Amino acid sequence: MTRNIKAELIERRISAGFKRINFSLPSDLKKAIEGALKKESVFLAKFTLENILKNNRISGKNRLPLCQDCGLAVIYVEIGEDMKIRGSLTAAINRGVEEAYSSAFLRKSVCGPLTRKNTKNNLPPVIHYNFVKGDSLKIHIMSKGGGSDNKSRLKMLNPSDGLEGIIDFVCETVKKAGSSACPPYIVGVGIGGSFDTVSFLAKKALFRKIGTGNRDKILNKTERDILERINRLNIGAGGFGGMTTALAVHINSEPCHIASLPVAVNINCHSARSLLLKF
Repeated sequence: MTRNIKAELIERRISAGFKRINFSLPSDLKKAIEGALKKESVFLAKFTLENILKNNRISGKNRLPLCQDCGLAVIYVEIGEDMKIRGSLTAAINRGVEEAYSSAFLRKSVCGPLTRKNTKNNLPPVIHYNFVKGDSLKIHIMSKGGGSDNKSRLKMLNPSDGLEGIIDFVCETVKKAGSSACPPYIVGVGIGGSFDTVSFLAKKALFRKIGTGNRDKILNKTERDILERINRLNIGAGGFGGMTTALAVHINSEPCHIASLPVAVNINCHSARSLLLKF
């Protein structure tokens, strides 16, 4: 049986969602920062974590952006084959993004790549569609900052590089990022697929809630091993050293060509603003 939903409802939820994530940190991220603060011993790193939490309280209370970079809107849509949208889904998403960034006075950060002329409405968003069985609709939204995205990397490794090569590349990427992408980080990693899909896997990994382990046993261990190694880099919160350079490492993986081993690393700053909308 086909389920119907009005595009106007999606538009309203998208708008409200982008306002929410720009004013308050997700609960899992806030909890992870609080946990990092409890175990931190370096004064300046501790001071930085305290101020991240203070900034979150002020932003939520006064409905002010968590960061001056209110991000590029990135959206992953999972739509059931038995779901009927009454109206244009893409148009509804675009209107929702534009309304949020205009009415909430969020900084509009989208421009032409060569002209550098601002589009003045934070459009277009980056939208990925995936059709699944059933009549559900899930929309994952993210405000992705440019500073952290700039430190992301993709590499086509040789299959012989194996797991050690992957771990080395991820840690090297975080080391090169240093403090410039606002640590502590959430590190999204994509493994496999192809050149054009591995970065998609890496960014989508950033949506996973902190504290939820990977269902795959090998990837679960790999995430923990990489996180431990990253936190030995001593970059720390704000780049002041200490125990927490990254709060989490999340990996997505899918099969690849026998001659290839694509790996992508997508870094997110401590202001990791995302939300899952269910309809």
